[in-house]
Amino acid sequence: MTKKRNRTPPALSLQERLTKFTQEARAAARKLPAGAERHSQLQKVRDGEAAAEMERWLSSPGLQTPE
Repeated sequence: MTKKRNRTPPALSLQERLTKFTQEARAAARKLPAGAERHSQLQKVRDGEAAAEMERWLSSPGLQTPE
């Protein structure tokens, strides 16, 4: 017998969560002095922006399945 998962859907959409993540990471990077830690934070910003762009592309109505 398998257990049923108690799962609630996220309050925000994926796009909203990615936008919030990148905004918070960018704000954190602004507070840091130049260096490795700031570079790492800015890399997170770029990754979040890339993920948001991919999500927009994948959920676009014009996307067609490969043949």
